[in-house]
Amino acid sequence: MARLTVHIAAMIAVGLAFACGAGAEELAPYKIVGDGIPASLTGTPGDAARGRALVLARTTTCILCHSGPFPETRFQGDLAPDLTGAGNRWSVSQLRLRLVDASRFNAETIMPSHYRNDGLVRVGRNFAGKPVLSAAEIEDIVAYLATLRD
Repeated sequence: MARLTVHIAAMIAVGLAFACGAGAEELAPYKIVGDGIPASLTGTPGDAARGRALVLARTTTCILCHSGPFPETRFQGDLAPDLTGAGNRWSVSQLRLRLVDASRFNAETIMPSHYRNDGLVRVGRNFAGKPVLSAAEIEDIVAYLATLRD
């Protein structure tokens, strides 16, 4: 029953992100090297302030599942790891790949692939072929998460 609840919560989170008009339709090319994506998807670094706003926006799903050092935000998620210290635990390259496609690390993850548009299941017809986040949004979130150090 608990596993079913987790899967339902993950599907709701992805549905909310798609329903809020997320993402661009075409994906920028990227190359996975080892356990990360070393190069920026946009060719430029992201903006940490915009990234923080995206992490806390319930439409981009981060705060729905994750908690973190956000004392002003009520009702933080508890389905996924706390984001406190994310910049210590993962490199920028690793953070980028986790956002792009977390299933590369764990095929059973409930974390949505935020920058994929193929091989996905249970996607509404109106949202098929679209990523949850744009390349710029991925870079902004990566820039912010990299600042979260213990």
